[in-house]
Amino acid sequence: MKGRLLLALAVLTAGPLAAQSKSSGTTTPAKQDPRIGLKAGWFDAGQAAWNMHLVSTTPPSPQFMNKDTAGDFKYINSDLSFRGTYAIQGNFNGVQIWDISNPKIPKLYKAFVCPGSQSDVSVFRNLLFVSGEALNGRTDCGTQGVTDTVSHDRLRGIRVFDATDLANPKPVADVQTCRGSHTHTVVTQPGDTDNVYIYVSGSAPVRSPNELSGCAVGSVDSTPNTALFRIEVIQVPLAHPEQAHIVNSPRIFEGLTAPKRHGDAPEDSLEAKKEVDSTRAAGGYVVTFEGRDIILGNQFVATALDSIVKARGGTGAPTGADSATLRTNALTIVTGRIQANRRRQGFIPNSGPTQCHDITVYPAIGYAGGACGGYGLLLDIHDAANPKRVSAAADSNFSFWHSATFNNDGTKILFTDEWGGGLQPRCRDTDKPEWGADAIFTLSDTTMAFKSYYKLPVAQTRNENCVAHNGTLIPVPGRDIMAQGWYQGGVSVFDWTDAAHPKEIAFFDRGPMDSTKLVGAGSWSAYWYNGYIVSSEIARGLDIFELTPNSLLTQNEIDAAKLVHFDYLNAQDQQKLVWPASFVVARAYVDQLARSKGLPAQRITATRDALTRAEHATGEARKAALSTLATQLATAAKTSTDQPKVQLLIGVVTDLNK
Repeated sequence: MKGRLLLALAVLTAGPLAAQSKSSGTTTPAKQDPRIGLKAGWFDAGQAAWNMHLVSTTPPSPQFMNKDTAGDFKYINSDLSFRGTYAIQGNFNGVQIWDISNPKIPKLYKAFVCPGSQSDVSVFRNLLFVSGEALNGRTDCGTQGVTDTVSHDRLRGIRVFDATDLANPKPVADVQTCRGSHTHTVVTQPGDTDNVYIYVSGSAPVRSPNELSGCAVGSVDSTPNTALFRIEVIQVPLAHPEQAHIVNSPRIFEGLTAPKRHGDAPEDSLEAKKEVDSTRAAGGYVVTFEGRDIILGNQFVATALDSIVKARGGTGAPTGADSATLRTNALTIVTGRIQANRRRQGFIPNSGPTQCHDITVYPAIGYAGGACGGYGLLLDIHDAANPKRVSAAADSNFSFWHSATFNNDGTKILFTDEWGGGLQPRCRDTDKPEWGADAIFTLSDTTMAFKSYYKLPVAQTRNENCVAHNGTLIPVPGRDIMAQGWYQGGVSVFDWTDAAHPKEIAFFDRGPMDSTKLVGAGSWSAYWYNGYIVSSEIARGLDIFELTPNSLLTQNEIDAAKLVHFDYLNAQDQQKLVWPASFVVARAYVDQLARSKGLPAQRITATRDALTRAEHATGEARKAALSTLATQLATAAKTSTDQPKVQLLIGVVTDLNK
């Protein structure tokens, strides 16, 4: 649907030891949540876990661990991709490849320095793709950066590597784009075995046409070839990846208007006002532009005063009169600079988004979810080279639509909101629970209907960057369960089978990096891969977790999830989850029916006993036992309060009998 959605605030379900206040959504502990009050530290921070445990933490390799003079990390870990027994971890300084064949002791397999941020990574067969967006990225991966404003040594786009030998990836192509590549998504076209496609989401300012021919800014009406309001589609011929090239630049944002957004949190507004008042009281420079107070930094003031001195033909230090001149003209100077910058970036008042942040594709259903700044988009990707927008949702509670995830049967879609850009504390006890959260929609054909929000259900400190970020489905049959990174909010595992009532069922968290100030860290992404949850920790390296059985997730359900094996995984390229006919899958469904009371307790016990007898039997005896069980379940289904789940169970029992 188009236009702004009027979304009702959902009651969020807290973790095991806390309850949510229905009126405010804030956490009111019945017993203090163990995530509260954790000790700060780098590798010695306090930890809290529930229904999952930390298998290993592996620090970054030395060339990816540098800090600046303030103690903040210069090189931060970003997203993950997987191939075989390897986890490929992007970093603003390059890529690290980990051998995770033994999850308890991951080993560095390969690290190669290649600055360019944020090094979003994906794999397909023998190919490795890496995003580059920063101005310092070079085509030769050099560390010296690029000092010229215009340079053909600069890389902003997609690096293509032949990674047949993961220990020695070989560059085969650079596909340059006008706005670089903040993220990208590998897309397969069913029936096309010769090519793979890449959707490029670039959010940087448009490059000069002197650096990359054809780049231009402006509205579509005034500048038909504008690099705004579009994504790039790269075609990669699998037999000749060196020929990778842009094949289409679809304008999927056309016709969208600027969405309504919420303002600052009251706490931030109060702190900003205090800072403005303090600056004014100290004689600093403050201007009000479009209703917002802007404090002029020391460098800006020094440069402006120097220009004023030179304009009057003076030398030496600025005088009191020069300072008075700056105060009189400060707003004009600031307005001119902002407007000039807007012109360079193609700012168009009241326009909708001009780029996506991230796109998740689900080729099996022919759709993609585009998290595109001010909107969540649904794209038709049946023709992978020509994606088309078929629906759009906006929400004034959302600040920045960041990423998307479908449930396995394609009947729901979840969008995340990266309020604060990932570098701010947005899980404080004063923050609204519907800000910086997930929004869950049901999906019927091309109609998205909002159902609820899910936000980390425990407050984090003001020294922890925390907001919704990247995650994937955990392949538990019959349920929609997701693992998700929340930066320094840790990893949260939650069930959104009931789209209106998502519920946390497991978590892991650490204390802040620093007890006195915010130092960026935490889980950039948390992805299930072949039995484990692997998390890219921004500052601490690589975390690997394992789920533990409990009343909310049984051992049978965990074992059934482990039956799903990936040869490779790109989180933004969702693969259809398919479970083999297995007794453990049948038992997982029985556990779920027991939990929901979908069948009477007596029938649950009888079904479990029947499965045990059938599993121990062979030949005709097994077939007879399974046939009898299927018949009994068909009768029980008629009065079940969860008939769809009973039908899933019958389907597995029937398949076991084939």
